[in-house]
Amino acid sequence: QVQLVESGGGLVQAGGSLRLSCAASGGTFSSYVMGWFRQAPGKEREFVAAISRSGGNTVYADSVKGRCTISRDNAKNTVYLQMNSLKPEDTAVYYCAADPAYYSGSLYVGRRDWEYDYWGQGTQVTVSS
Repeated sequence: QVQLVESGGGLVQAGGSLRLSCAASGGTFSSYVMGWFRQAPGKEREFVAAISRSGGNTVYADSVKGRCTISRDNAKNTVYLQMNSLKPEDTAVYYCAADPAYYSGSLYVGRRDWEYDYWGQGTQVTVSS
């Protein structure tokens, strides 16, 4: 079972950047598809980005495409989310999640939160206007 700990959130002005990190322990990190999700107050959790086991495939929500980059370092058991040109509507708690994807190919990435078995505690991102 893998444990996930996010960091890197904070308060930033609109147009600024943040880099979120998610450190994994207790499992074989390279065997998991990794994703980032977010939840704003009063809203449902939504998909942000995901990356395949080797990092060879990524997928993004339309709302962040072109502004965010997901990456992973399997040697450091860490996944990152670089967020640029931040907007007030990006304000949310950001969660990383791990999907074992037992029956999927090496380039598989999932967008649906129910596919992900393990979740971090979240890190707050607040973007001021």
